[in-house]
Amino acid sequence: MSDFRLRVFAAVARHLSFTKAGQELFISQPAVTRHIHELEAQYRQRLLERLGNRIALTEAGRLLLAHAESAAAAQRQLEEQLDALRDPGAAAGRLRLGSSTTLSQYVLPGWLPAFQQRYPQVVLTLHNANSEQIADGLLRGDLDLGFVEGRSRSRDLHYELLLPDELVAVRRATPAGPPAMPLPLAEALAHPLILRERGSGTLEVLEFALRELKVRLGSLHVACYLNSTEAIKGYLEAAPEALGFVSRRALTRELAAGQLEIVPIEGLHLPRQFEAVWVQGEPLSRAAQRFLSFAHSQC
Repeated sequence: MSDFRLRVFAAVARHLSFTKAGQELFISQPAVTRHIHELEAQYRQRLLERLGNRIALTEAGRLLLAHAESAAAAQRQLEEQLDALRDPGAAAGRLRLGSSTTLSQYVLPGWLPAFQQRYPQVVLTLHNANSEQIADGLLRGDLDLGFVEGRSRSRDLHYELLLPDELVAVRRATPAGPPAMPLPLAEALAHPLILRERGSGTLEVLEFALRELKVRLGSLHVACYLNSTEAIKGYLEAAPEALGFVSRRALTRELAAGQLEIVPIEGLHLPRQFEAVWVQGEPLSRAAQRFLSFAHSQC
């Protein structure tokens, strides 16, 4: 955007917080307040209203936000077109990736150096969030390309298969090693369970599979919901009686070091797939197209 005040306003509107907007833009909260007051003085209308401890957009604020988002999209498109004119063979510009935990922690970091070496003009950022948050970020225009897992679909997004994965049950390693035979389902689910948070693709896959087996998640002893795979692994190492469910791709080091072990469960199979995702009907930027092609080549 040509007017920095619109960037400030858009950040406040996204977060509904002056503090978080300042953190995003690396400016002080008083500076955020000043920019908002200047916009309100310019348009002679209130853009935000306080509702107790919360803030909300006024009708004028919603109108300005729509304009600000359109202006930001037009600016990005102009920059990409100018970059293409300057160097038709190279991708350039900003690339904002959003990825669910497993890919962002265990897959994508190993790909990024080679991509950056091939396309040094791309300014790349990677945002780690759960699948539901990635979808929201794409629809708000905060992300250019996402990578998710799970079964939920939005009609406003386009999904493309990237690579397969599998969830496994895991516990702290025991002297006897993993069970020689799969544990009966009821026995396995009697353990305290350590699961990912609501909105994560990992929990969604597990919940769907249990529902197929006539088991409700609410009927189980869930000791803790955690918002990262690393947190689940750390918990399991300290709780020998607990059982967690994580991606097989996230266990390479712990299995090799003898810290954790996989526990097969009778009748419970948890295949899933990682998918690239972007807004339905909107063309990917050149940088996003390059990264998607690169990701497929790595798979």
